Amino acid sequence: MTNGTEGFFKVCRESDLKEKAGRRFIVNDVDIALFKVEGNIYALNNMCIHQKAAIIYDGFIEENLITCPAHGWQFDLKTGKVPGGVKGLDVYEVKIIDGNVYAKVYPKKFEW
Repeated sequence: MTNGTEGFFKVCRESDLKEKAGRRFIVNDVDIALFKVEGNIYALNNMCIHQKAAIIYDGFIEENLITCPAHGWQFDLKTGKVPGGVKGLDVYEVKIIDGNVYAKVYPKKFEW
């Protein structure tokens, strides 16, 4: 790939994302959630670590936290961590090139 996108996968157009609303995508066999907040785009693993269900994209955003719609667990959009610094969701690097959103997605190994 060109433009420094090696290891990145094209996910969607930036215009496909709405402010403070999540979208679910399957990228390289990984279920991810994309969020657009104040012009920034965040990509996180879509699998809630509590429910083990792909529902993070359907959560609500407040103060740079995404809240899982099932039981209210919160994760930082930038780090994926639970408030207090505990590991939470994997986050993926995002690039915007010519209006396209690319994410550097890697497989998640669950240890349930």
